[in-house]
Amino acid sequence: MAETAGADALHLADRPVVLFDFDGTIADTSRAIVRTARKALERRGYDVDALGDLTSLIGPPLFDGFMNLCGVDLDEAIAITNEYRALFDVEVRPEDYPPLPGIPELLRALSERGTRIAVATSRLESMALDMIGALDLPPFETIVGRLEPGRDTKADSIREALRQLDVDPGSAVMVGDRKHDTQGAHACGVPCIAVYTGTAKPGEHEQAGADVICHGIPELATALGVALA
Repeated sequence: MAETAGADALHLADRPVVLFDFDGTIADTSRAIVRTARKALERRGYDVDALGDLTSLIGPPLFDGFMNLCGVDLDEAIAITNEYRALFDVEVRPEDYPPLPGIPELLRALSERGTRIAVATSRLESMALDMIGALDLPPFETIVGRLEPGRDTKADSIREALRQLDVDPGSAVMVGDRKHDTQGAHACGVPCIAVYTGTAKPGEHEQAGADVICHGIPELATALGVALA
């Protein structure tokens, strides 16, 4: 059952700006991420099966994800990340990261209503621009991602998206699929609608303190006050 009462209480459907995470929220990138990470780690000499759940890499900046997964320092995490990115650029195609079912319709409904839509992601910005540009989606007003150096956290991306859109936190709501989205949004004074799409573990959004929790895109549409065609 949707836990959307908070959306009504906060009037989230009335907010003129909706910021979306990318990985696991707009597009199903999980298989591409896990496959590429496995190959990158193997090339670096890791016993991948001994490391644990590679889906933990979906959501946080890759440096942080590899440090936590492998228990390594930043220099080694950067080396793994560079290996990963080189593989991702060559091997991953748009058909490997399709939009989640219902997302194109949701974005279209928001745009037609006059809601401004944008992306705030922890993915490297240049890569996010290329990946989103290859998908058949309604246009986003801005796409903000990680810059190295200078824009390191999810909060940094959200804050920059608000700046580019020239809106205050009270005009926006964040939509994401991991705890990092809620944490980053709250650091900027923005409420977060957290969606279980298959990447977050049960209870993650509740523990992170998401303002609204949805189980799938239809419930997200309801929280945002639009109907899916």
